[in-house]
Amino acid sequence: MTINLTNPETFFNDHTGLDKKALERLLNDALFGLDDGELFFQYGLSEALGLENGTLKTAAFDTTQGFGLRGVLGEVTGYAHSNDLSLSAIKRAGKTVASIKTGKGGTLADAPRKTNRQLYVPDNPLEGFGFEKKVALIQEIETYIRARDQRVRKVDVSLTGSWNVIQIIRSGGETAGDIRPLVRLNISVVLEENGRMESGVSGAGGRHGYDRFFDKSMWQKQADEALRIAGVNLTSKPAPAGEMQVVLGPGWPGVLLHEAVGHGLEGDFNRKKTSAFAGLMGQRIAAKGITVVDDGTLPNRRGSITIDDEGTPSSETVLIEDGILKGFMQDRMNARLMGMEPTGNGRRESFAHMPMPRMTNTFMRAGDTDPEEIIRSVKSGIFAKNFGGGSVDITNGKFVFSCTEAYKIENGKLGDALKGATLIGSGPEVLKKVTMIGNDLEFDSGVGTCGKEGQSIPVGVGQPTLLVDGLTVGGTG
Repeated sequence: MTINLTNPETFFNDHTGLDKKALERLLNDALFGLDDGELFFQYGLSEALGLENGTLKTAAFDTTQGFGLRGVLGEVTGYAHSNDLSLSAIKRAGKTVASIKTGKGGTLADAPRKTNRQLYVPDNPLEGFGFEKKVALIQEIETYIRARDQRVRKVDVSLTGSWNVIQIIRSGGETAGDIRPLVRLNISVVLEENGRMESGVSGAGGRHGYDRFFDKSMWQKQADEALRIAGVNLTSKPAPAGEMQVVLGPGWPGVLLHEAVGHGLEGDFNRKKTSAFAGLMGQRIAAKGITVVDDGTLPNRRGSITIDDEGTPSSETVLIEDGILKGFMQDRMNARLMGMEPTGNGRRESFAHMPMPRMTNTFMRAGDTDPEEIIRSVKSGIFAKNFGGGSVDITNGKFVFSCTEAYKIENGKLGDALKGATLIGSGPEVLKKVTMIGNDLEFDSGVGTCGKEGQSIPVGVGQPTLLVDGLTVGGTG
């Protein structure tokens, strides 16, 4: 049997062999009297190769398939999932979902609008380059790194890829589908000098094939960046502590925006009034000039999706415009309950999970200030160029983020590299303290992963250089 690998609906029909009429009857029975619901089908292939100090420590390949059946009535959700793709399994799931029905029935919502947009090539990235070639690539990267710097003590290189087909079927036979490639290259380097050891990490990825990683100029750029960061950290000095001016670099530092502000603008937190931004629609929540957008339509970006996991086409959603709160990221249920429109942000980790409002590519638009002018304006502060881990309390927006690369700023000039700097503050307060916005919007290199309620999904972040006029820095000096 030949299976169609470019059309989700045809793939679903060929792969499962389910009787379409019988499936439609099952869905009609399960979802009758509810407000919303769908059958979510997923078939996925994934692989991971990992090299640690010249030894191939990881070589994994996995196949995932299954369905999730959801029914929604008011604020109540019934959900059942299985990796058994049979009518009998779907029928059992239907009985579970139907158990949420009450005496007062709902009216099933209309299906999302259709889209013919294609944001990425649906080809399977796991094909085209054999296992030996992929192993040779990560070995070549390690050899290059060790030849570049005699201080190298440890090199880890990983290559991961996945290919997922999703098909969403609603009562009445309405369908929507997507085929999603995703790849990532990650490089970690440890340098040692005079008994001191420091690390540097860099990587790249997106919704495309491995072919970009076989371009030497591409992987050498990431390898050089990991080496550069490790080298900078070898010269770093203890970070000062206290409240001071902080310049946030462009690109990946947008992860602070994602965590401290983005989650607070997701629909479920605002409907439940647990977000620091609840009830502030139309009000000023940020300094003038700040515009924050969530955009799932950017071609080939890691966080992009043609449709979300409910079938709604992704969109460009303006969250904050010139400092005014304009919108939230919405799935279908929260949008309906809040009297708003879905924005294509209903996402789930897999068929075993229910969708919820999640970010795609979240970023702040550029301003008109030269980044060098921003640095020159700071008498005493720090420049936070790269971030590592952090934590955020959604209810009040308070966050703590650690810097993986930072510098002291004295009299408008970059000084010593700093070690152990953490940024402590509140997302809503930080937005109000931004006094200068650079003209250098950058996106991250395609490595972001977001966690929420136990579900992890790929996302993107971005921002221009920003000056925050007063942020608490936790240091070691």
